[in-house]
Amino acid sequence: MQSKMSINGVDVVRLNETVDSIMNDPGLARCRFQATNRWVNGGHNQASFHGFFGAGQTFTHNKDFIHEIDEPPLLLGEDLGANPVEYVLSALSGCLTSSLIYHAAAQGVQIDEVESTLEGDLDLRGFLGMTDEVRNGYENIRINFKIRSDAPQEKLDELVQLAQARSPVFDIVSNPVRIDVQAQKKMERMH
Repeated sequence: MQSKMSINGVDVVRLNETVDSIMNDPGLARCRFQATNRWVNGGHNQASFHGFFGAGQTFTHNKDFIHEIDEPPLLLGEDLGANPVEYVLSALSGCLTSSLIYHAAAQGVQIDEVESTLEGDLDLRGFLGMTDEVRNGYENIRINFKIRSDAPQEKLDELVQLAQARSPVFDIVSNPVRIDVQAQKKMERMH
């Protein structure tokens, strides 16, 4: 049983305090997230996450999070981790679910369980440079939510629509984002 201050595991009092703080000082809403990636071998690399900037200060995670990234043997990898396009599906599902849960909590809607299944269609000819007639990335993504709640279906549909409208990752994958990429020659290692 959750307290009246917590709905869906979300501290609604703190959520409302955060919203009020940002309304009073919009600069608090600015965030900068960071990742570091290190190539290991072949398609295997590791992404690590140490901290982020938000609410005018730098935060450090309790521990570094490491994501193993690789390709399956079919794509010449050793299958030591999900591949990058699978991580996109993971990020999208996580962000949509969190968005749904937080907005449900803000509206006082109890959610008992959420599962989602995501599928994305990708044509490797784009990645392989075989044709410019197909995208390098996903052509489309399908998402199916299964939600257990006493709320009526119309409310659940509304929350799923709201999650799409407010999810940062949904926005990232649905709209072009300016990305600046630079390459620097790394200095030789000292022995």
